[in-house]
Parts: sequence; C-alpha cells; structure tokens
Amino acid sequence: MPWRPSFFSPASDSDPAAGPPEIRGVRRSFVTARGVRFHVTEAGPADGRPVLALHGWPQHHYAYRHLLAEPPDGLRIIAPDLPGYGWSGPAPHRWAKEDVASDVLALLDELGLDRVLLVGHDWGGYIAHLLVLRAPERFDALLALNIAHPWQTPRVFLPHAWRFLVYQPPVATFGRYLHQRTRFLEQLIFPGAVRHRAEFGPEVVRAYADRFRDPVCARTATETYRTFLLREVPRSAGRGERRRATVPIRTLFGVEDAAIHPSLAAEETARADDYRLELVEKCGHFIAEERPDLVRARLVELAAATGPD
Repeated sequence: MPWRPSFFSPASDSDPAAGPPEIRGVRRSFVTARGVRFHVTEAGPADGRPVLALHGWPQHHYAYRHLLAEPPDGLRIIAPDLPGYGWSGPAPHRWAKEDVASDVLALLDELGLDRVLLVGHDWGGYIAHLLVLRAPERFDALLALNIAHPWQTPRVFLPHAWRFLVYQPPVATFGRYLHQRTRFLEQLIFPGAVRHRAEFGPEVVRAYADRFRDPVCARTATETYRTFLLREVPRSAGRGERRRATVPIRTLFGVEDAAIHPSLAAEETARADDYRLELVEKCGHFIAEERPDLVRARLVELAAATGPD
C-alpha cells in the first residue's frame, strides 16, 4: 500500500513532543539569545572554522543532516533551529525577518563567534541576505540555496507572483489549522516541491510534519507568512532593497523549484559586488537534501576561497 494518509487528520502515532531526529555524531545545546531559547545542533571540530547554516519553512535543522553527519574537514557546522521552529523557543515578536536577523546576530554573540561562513536555504536564505547586508563584518561569504535575492523589481517579480499565491495566503490565514490538523505538508507541500522523492520518504517528511503539529511551531509558520504578506511585502513594494552586498554570495538553485523561479535569483538584478548564480538541473527546491554532494562541494570551495590570509 502506498504511503497516503488522510488529508484531514494527523497520523495516530504522530508525536509533536518527540525529540529531534537522530543524526550521528552531533552535539546539541540550548542557547538563550535576545529572549529566544535556541536549539543548536553542531558537528565538526569545536575549534574548526564556523559555518552557520539556516533552514527555512517547513523545516528545521534536519535539513542539514548530511552536512552535520559528515562535516567537511576543518569546518564546524552550526545549525540552529530558527525562533519558534524545530525545538527552539518562540520569538518575542511576530517573525518580522529583520527581527529574526537580530536574533541570529545575538546568537552569534552568545556563541562567541565574531565571523562565520553563512549558508541559508529558503527563509534561512532570505534572512542570510539581510544579515550580510546589515553586518558584513560578521560574515566571510554566503552560500544561498534556492532563495530569491532581495533586490526584486516588479517587472521581474510579477510574472511569478502566482507561485507565492498558491500557498502563502492559506498559510498566513489558516496556518495553525493546516499544520496541526491536516496533511497539508505531507500531501501538498513536499510532494509538489521535491524532484527526487527518494530523499523524502515517509520518515523524512514526518520528521518535519510532526514537529509542526506543536502549537508553537504551527503559530510561528503562520506568523512567518502573515507578517511577510501584511507588512514586509507592502513595505518593500514602496521602496525596495537599496543596500548593496559587499560579502561574496554564491547561489545554488535547483531549476525545478515549484515555489521560486530561478529568475528571482538572477545575477543581473543583484546589487552585489560579488554574486554568482549556479543553476542545477534535475533538482527541486530542497537542494541541500536533493544534492547534498554539490552543496558540500560548493561550501568547501567557498571556504577555501574566503579563508584567512
């Protein structure tokens, strides 16, 4: 029988209070910064070069399980759950993205990290762009994974706006119900966004979906999109992003992404001193899990190119 549970009811054995999924060799801790109790998962040498890896929706640190299970030589992979996601505590704000960027900077301070390499996927990639624009002195470089850059124009964005309207308004309006009481993630989001289904068998999908049945996570997902649509989109439509990135940015983009079109990450529209886009064929939105080998290789290359003199 194929794995096809009813859309309108959670699995009887789902447990939103369960602990994080196992990843061999990792270290886990809780670090409080700016009022958020961050759950932080690390791997690699404690004195290695730090790499901060930020996930998106509808995921948590497990999105980087391949890097965490086999960290590249000399790199310390640090994958926090963003505020209100995974096993991190809720944010004391409505998930405005600049506020989350402030939370992440405070986390770096608490970890005693002055400067890191940065990796970001989906919302984690959006927040990563805000971080390098606000505090370039804290970041050696950014590896962005399947995320639009912040320098959008109506001419480029509007032809692809329908992609966001398919799922963002429902999440912003009914997100708590959808995450807690339906199979929204299992039957609509992951199957529609994943090219290589083998990477997203039932056990992987449930590692994400079950956690969003927790009321804190369900509320955070709702606020992520509600704040974006009601506050951040209108504000950006009025003035747009004018800051210029001085930190090197390398973007990997699976071209079969059903949610974000590659043109929204184009080199020619990026306001950046050093921005390069690499399109990845036969790959969808979840590139860190669909092509972990490529993500690892590009991270190692970026670390070598931006290492200490």
